Amino acid sequence: MRIYTRSGDGGRTGIHGGGRVEKDDVRIETNGALDELNAHIGLLRALLGDGHEWQGMLKRVQEALMAVMSQVATPAELRGRNPNVLDEGLDVWCEREIDRLEREMGQPSGCFVLPGGGVAAAQCHVARTVARRAERRLWTLNREDEVPGVVLRFVNRLSDLLFVMARCEVAKGGGEEERWKDFLYKKGM
Repeated sequence: MRIYTRSGDGGRTGIHGGGRVEKDDVRIETNGALDELNAHIGLLRALLGDGHEWQGMLKRVQEALMAVMSQVATPAELRGRNPNVLDEGLDVWCEREIDRLEREMGQPSGCFVLPGGGVAAAQCHVARTVARRAERRLWTLNREDEVPGVVLRFVNRLSDLLFVMARCEVAKGGGEEERWKDFLYKKGM
């Protein structure tokens, strides 16, 4: 089987279930953002190296994103036939990882930070921003075709997890975060 099919040369692409849509359809745009997020997480894994303690966690995220993309590629009325089942606790798993990392770090953020702090920390921030874009696209798709709630919650929590991971990388490296402003909305303004 060849990698190229020529079936997309006219500006349409296949979706799970056999249908075809325009290449800039919201479903395809959403999956493009999720795919980009997965690639950025792959780059983060490469930057961290094989022995890094986060490899298992990030691999689980990538595998979950593959299942998420499969579900997003499937119209709601056909999702029951999709063999790629989502773990309903993905959001809770992210919350536990966030809590664990914050305990290790010992200090909640409480402020906006400037992205950076080393290559791996900066890559966490890049992945976080792509996760936020993917989340926006998911909500756009949700207005047209219902997206499973676990997908919406997982991608939201994943961006938070990536933020905390960036902060951890800076802290572990002995660096200081460059803070911008306090979260006024969390302090009652």
